[in-house]
Amino acid sequence: MKQNIGTVNALIRITVGLTMVAYAAARMGRKPHRQSHLLTMMLGAMKVGEGITKYCPMTDLYENGQKLTNMDLASLTKEGSPINPS
Repeated sequence: MKQNIGTVNALIRITVGLTMVAYAAARMGRKPHRQSHLLTMMLGAMKVGEGITKYCPMTDLYENGQKLTNMDLASLTKEGSPINPS
């Protein structure tokens, strides 16, 4: 798993993620039966994890999709291509 986001982006993700977790924890204290607060807390925790590891799976999917879009049909039939046509 290689790093695919920068340091500033990682710090922003950590800050926003911790803010989301704190907000959701405060709201869950008042209304524990609401499921939206749990979802907000999980999304915030995911953002904190992305910031700590400096790896974003959505960015990785986007970059890999762009690589596949830019490939021509001749390179898909060559040996060692990322897509197995058989």
